[in-house]
Amino acid sequence: MWKDFKEFAMKGNVIDLAVAVVIGAAFGKIVTSLVENIIMPLVGMLTGGIDLTNEWKFGPGDAQIALGTFVQSIIDFLIIAFAIFMALRILTKLNRKKAAEVVEDPTPKLDTKEELLKEIRDLLKQEQSK
Repeated sequence: MWKDFKEFAMKGNVIDLAVAVVIGAAFGKIVTSLVENIIMPLVGMLTGGIDLTNEWKFGPGDAQIALGTFVQSIIDFLIIAFAIFMALRILTKLNRKKAAEVVEDPTPKLDTKEELLKEIRDLLKQEQSK
């Protein structure tokens, strides 16, 4: 059982997935920091100094609905989704270029001597078949 698990864990896809999860989590933290520390304060300045995370709370006492925090999470999601979309779009374009380069005609161009030799060969075959 240990051997099977080791083979499974060492496959490229599993390791790639683990790396992607770690990088995604770090990227999420960066985007959250960007939204909390740069974008939302700019929105607050544009709206006259309103801090959405503190101002948009409704309800009595500790049982408050934090609408501002929810809006901030939506902005986080939109930025992360847009960044992933752009990364996938760039990767798709790069893959298309690579595929287009590979599809090029692999047959080498013949010089005039080789073409003449082919024509002579074809003519000889036609003469022999008569």
